[in-house]
Amino acid sequence: MMDPRELVAFAEAAVDQVEPIFRSGIGAPPAHFKSRGDFATEVDLAIEKQLRDILQQMTGIPVYGEESGGSIQDTVWVVDPIDGTANYSAGNPMAGILVALVHEGQTVAAISDFPLLGRRLVASDGSPLRSAGGPSGGFGGGEESPEFDDARGHVGCFSNLPTAAFHELRESGLRPRITGSVGLDNAFVAQGVFDGAVNFSPHPWDNAAGALLIKAAGGIITDPEGNPWTVQSRGMVSGTPQVHETILEILSHHSD
Repeated sequence: MMDPRELVAFAEAAVDQVEPIFRSGIGAPPAHFKSRGDFATEVDLAIEKQLRDILQQMTGIPVYGEESGGSIQDTVWVVDPIDGTANYSAGNPMAGILVALVHEGQTVAAISDFPLLGRRLVASDGSPLRSAGGPSGGFGGGEESPEFDDARGHVGCFSNLPTAAFHELRESGLRPRITGSVGLDNAFVAQGVFDGAVNFSPHPWDNAAGALLIKAAGGIITDPEGNPWTVQSRGMVSGTPQVHETILEILSHHSD
């Protein structure tokens, strides 16, 4: 495999090429229903096809995409052409393009791009996070990070979080937030907008990019049981040490 730093440059060039399609298609109606409440637009399909063609042609590495499938192999691009499709279709700008290179179960290169928010995050294995469009302070993690208080402790939550766990997060002093985009939640953790995030998505395309971005920013990532995150994990918990520990403790009360 080529150096991840070189491969992430190819991926970023591919994302640059599909950004105009993303920008012009905001508000696209549902076109293909996959299950109740889960659908793709024609823009999803067009972006994934173009990303698949470009990445395979430029790198020779296969692609596993949300809309057109594929398989998790030793080395594979994992693509979500529009993360937050329901937002995007409704005209909500909280949606983005996620591209990750997975090698032996771990992400080694990642881009999370949110064209309508003016934010892009890029990372490769062994290199620091590169972030545009976020707060200048960045991630607030590390052993010396302050405790969360009434002004902070924001946690990104997906809609399938049990109601009781959601309420316990609030009672702990944290401030749960629902953006409707797992990729954006993870990007916000990496940028320090959120101090943590939790989701139970079993889909690699939701968390593969965010896992590396948060790690590169100094955050902690595990699955919802506290085990090391891999591309096979069913969900992800991330954040500063204190917030990550608090989320895991709350989830343990609602494991049934």
